[in-house]
Amino acid sequence: MAAQRTGAPPAAAAPALPTLGGKKSSYREKVADALRAALIAGELLPGEVYSAPTLAARFGVSATPVREAMLDLVKEGLVDTVPNKGFRVTEVSEKQLDEYKHIRALIEIPTVVELARTADKVSLEALRPAAREIVQAAVSADLIAYVEADTRFHLGLLALAGNAHLVEVVGDLRKRSRLYGLTALVEAGRLLASAEEHLELLDALIARDEETVREVMTRHLGHVRGLWAARGDR
Repeated sequence: MAAQRTGAPPAAAAPALPTLGGKKSSYREKVADALRAALIAGELLPGEVYSAPTLAARFGVSATPVREAMLDLVKEGLVDTVPNKGFRVTEVSEKQLDEYKHIRALIEIPTVVELARTADKVSLEALRPAAREIVQAAVSADLIAYVEADTRFHLGLLALAGNAHLVEVVGDLRKRSRLYGLTALVEAGRLLASAEEHLELLDALIARDEETVREVMTRHLGHVRGLWAARGDR
């Protein structure tokens, strides 16, 4: 996204995330979803100040929905307001990111393993288009689209457990995460392998292979603080 710092690479806005449960997202929510994805992917950097007009220019929308969406992110603690300048992305410590990943592993791994026993195959197969979108985003190096499709896939998968509060908790943890290493993975040609894990997971779930589901989920979540988290300057 365009920013008040020079050298920030431009990127087109990706399709916004649909809201779980059949509810249609408002335009403001769609903008907020795309902004969150850019933040998680590391395209909005901690400590940097971004103005609504420059973000709007990058998204090809007016400044008003961007400003409103950023205020939503302020309430979530993802950005702070900077009077007369815009919004500053909040810093997240390595310890916080480790804690988020630990909580996600405690929730997501056993939940998804249980889905190998309980989820119907039609519902699981319905997630395949999102899994393919993740792969396509990796191929095209579209990090915002990658994060959006990845979120849609994982929250959609967890929703099959029938616990809306669980989905809400994991969704909040995902919003607070930072995947600074995605750009480096693209440059190294390694993001595609991570993307294809979503298809591997689906195949294991449909085959009712609990052992493989556990292995893939453990490996996949490990990337959150492994491959995907590595900063380019490390």
